[in-house]
Amino acid sequence: MHTLFVAPTRNGVGLSSTALGLARALERQGLRVAFLKPIAQTHETATDDSVHFARTLAHLQPPTPIALAHAEEQLSQGAEEDLMEEVVALSRQAAGGPGGADVLIAEGLALNERNTYAGALNASLARNLEADVVLVSSLAGVTAGALADELEIAAQNYRRSDGSGLAGYVLNFAPLGLDFGGLLAELRVRSRVLSGGELPLLGVIAQSPALSAPRTLDVARHLGAEILNEGEAAQRRVTSTVVTARTVPKMADAGLFASGALVVTPGDREDVVMAAALSHLSGVPLAGLLYTSGSSPEPSIERLCRAALTSSLPVLRVETNSFHTASALSRLDPRVPHDDLERMERTLDFIADRLDTVPLRSRLKTPQAEGDRRMPPSAFRYELIQRARAANKRIVLPEGDEPRTVRAAIRCVEKGIARPVLLANPERVRQVAEGQGLTVPEGLEVVDPESVRRQYVEPMVDLRKHKGLTAPQAEGELEDTVVLGTMMLALDEVDGLVSGAVHTTANTVRPALQLIKTAPGSSLVSSIFFMLMPEQVLVYGDAAINPNPNAEELADIAIQSADSARAFGIPPRVAMLSYSTGESGEGADVEKVKEATRLVRERRPDLPVDGPLQYDAASVLSVGRQKAPNSPVAGRATVFIFPDLNTGNTTYKAVQRSAGVVAVGPMLQGLRKPVNDLSRGALVDDIVYTIALTAIQATQVGSGA
Repeated sequence: MHTLFVAPTRNGVGLSSTALGLARALERQGLRVAFLKPIAQTHETATDDSVHFARTLAHLQPPTPIALAHAEEQLSQGAEEDLMEEVVALSRQAAGGPGGADVLIAEGLALNERNTYAGALNASLARNLEADVVLVSSLAGVTAGALADELEIAAQNYRRSDGSGLAGYVLNFAPLGLDFGGLLAELRVRSRVLSGGELPLLGVIAQSPALSAPRTLDVARHLGAEILNEGEAAQRRVTSTVVTARTVPKMADAGLFASGALVVTPGDREDVVMAAALSHLSGVPLAGLLYTSGSSPEPSIERLCRAALTSSLPVLRVETNSFHTASALSRLDPRVPHDDLERMERTLDFIADRLDTVPLRSRLKTPQAEGDRRMPPSAFRYELIQRARAANKRIVLPEGDEPRTVRAAIRCVEKGIARPVLLANPERVRQVAEGQGLTVPEGLEVVDPESVRRQYVEPMVDLRKHKGLTAPQAEGELEDTVVLGTMMLALDEVDGLVSGAVHTTANTVRPALQLIKTAPGSSLVSSIFFMLMPEQVLVYGDAAINPNPNAEELADIAIQSADSARAFGIPPRVAMLSYSTGESGEGADVEKVKEATRLVRERRPDLPVDGPLQYDAASVLSVGRQKAPNSPVAGRATVFIFPDLNTGNTTYKAVQRSAGVVAVGPMLQGLRKPVNDLSRGALVDDIVYTIALTAIQATQVGSGA
């Protein structure tokens, strides 16, 4: 499925009608279309305009948007990542899963004076929805130069680092008689993104007075008018307003009593009232007659005009004078009311008729190849949590009274991510939780090591008897809760283990190697980090376990890492990293990477792999094209294999801390059962995600994946 994100370049560009008009135009091409408004436009409790019309006119079933107040609260608390996970969940719901929509139209937030954050939020939404962007702008009140700058700036905001991400642009409210050819030529001269064809024009939508005309009923609601005679107020539309100041003959000569005219007059202007009545009776479909200043005609005049004033002609009255009434009319909300389905139906057809979907057709009808996909961080986190919930695995946490671990375990229970088992004194866990303002939930299992330790002595002796382990030695080693937890895993009492918040990597890995052993076909244990970059999730390996792997080991690490990436939804494109690219460098370190690359290709011809590659050649498309133009990986790598632990660990920490990137892991690979190590600087979220990773790994181990 492809996603198109419809985004405004400024306020008042006709965003919602364009988004729905685009959906209609694509449906006419035989595509199955879904619609999403990720975040509500206002704090109103009423359904968003676009969602309402999508449901009532387009026969789509978009989910209810995230409340704007909730979104603003998340942003104010620095929880944009959590907000994006909610958006991804909504997009999955809107699209309908496998076999659902061909294309999802997502409408961004309209820009206004209040939501100054909306531009940056729209860019984040587009990025996390893996969407190509359709920019919507307006030709009303703007010069060609200003419009070119506007589109250029917007394109920069939405363009991905590899240059992709832009689907086209739409121009609304084109003045009648516009010299379109001249305008387009000037725009191309002033804008590189337009002159280069990167942002194709999808349509120019002309102004249409008929489509912007409100019903007389809408005017009455806006003014809070008293309806003296409803007539056809729900059908007649106001295309002009006649505020009486001239004599009736002058008004008649000027043709002001015309179809669609709303006549605004004090009730004591009997000449105007009678003229309006005569116009109506002669067949002119006036929009209505509006009395100002709380007035009415004399009874004798009302009797004389009764045939008109009690017929289909709407008659209204307001308390304000004519001047203030006219001012209020100028502020009438241009949005289409929810019950004016006829106007919106005509608007959507009008827009769909004028959109050119040819530039989109090849993009949307071509299935996206797995190797070309990116996994945005929010989608990764969402899928991670959903799959962990479905796994419902029991994960032991040996550092059971460590404050971050306790908080993470509570969160996992509350969100149903896993069934954590804390190894610690229950009273101590309660104290740690209360010290953080938390309560230990009933579903959180706490096992006191003192009460269970002895039952693992004999099984441990049996597992290590070939090493001469004695019962006293086993009992001594079981004083270490990591060893105790590993024994629980070895005996299948739990499905996985997570440790490392206070223990070293060696403390976590050594018992696993002794008691769990490596998986069949694995010659070593390695690790990866999932690096949640702004645009996509990358895999770094090995950055935690193997100090200086040889070529054979490096090839094993690459294959393990590629398989792990694919298992978590990341299309593997493997870059074997070095300080040189291709044949540009020499030396033992470069030769090791060359040999490892050859071995990966030999063992796994299905994997896109290349090396040696420098990091920039692997990750930046323009650099990759320059340094390795024929590479299947350069500039597009998703799995980065470092030549040694020194390079890998330094790089992951530099990226994590300097760029503010979340690093999930390390996730260990190659063990018979899942054991995962934490960084001692791990945050609560890091622990939660590592627990989720472990739960999913346990499912893969159980299924033989």
